[in-house]
Amino acid sequence: MTVLTIRPGEPLPTRTFGPVTRTDIVRYAGASGDFNPIHHDEGFATAAGFPTVFSIGMYQAGLLATYVTDLLGPENVRRFSVQFREQVWPGDELSCSGTITEADDGGAGRWRVALDIECRRSGGGVAIRGSAEFVIPSAGEGAGR
Repeated sequence: MTVLTIRPGEPLPTRTFGPVTRTDIVRYAGASGDFNPIHHDEGFATAAGFPTVFSIGMYQAGLLATYVTDLLGPENVRRFSVQFREQVWPGDELSCSGTITEADDGGAGRWRVALDIECRRSGGGVAIRGSAEFVIPSAGEGAGR
């Protein structure tokens, strides 16, 4: 388990996923029920003007959610939001990172922690930018985070 220093301005450790494969994209399509052919059919994607198929944006959002909940606990998440910025292509590695923007001792042995987070493409820009809020037990309450 990663031990975090919970204070505004503190960066979160970076985590890398990938490279993204066509199999990852197809598996996510099956799990989500999103069978838009632009994500799995090469001919359809190129006819629509794209160089190849690209990932479903919610796949990256899921990786970003995994990243922050692995750090602060899925039971502690209170809000999670994202904005889609760029397509993710087969072969892209994705790096998730973030910064603590707020950390308030809300009393009763709990902290409210707000984050700015992003998922960046290798060799590219930001695929997803977002924010999240967690309510976590204080270190004295066995949080260990």
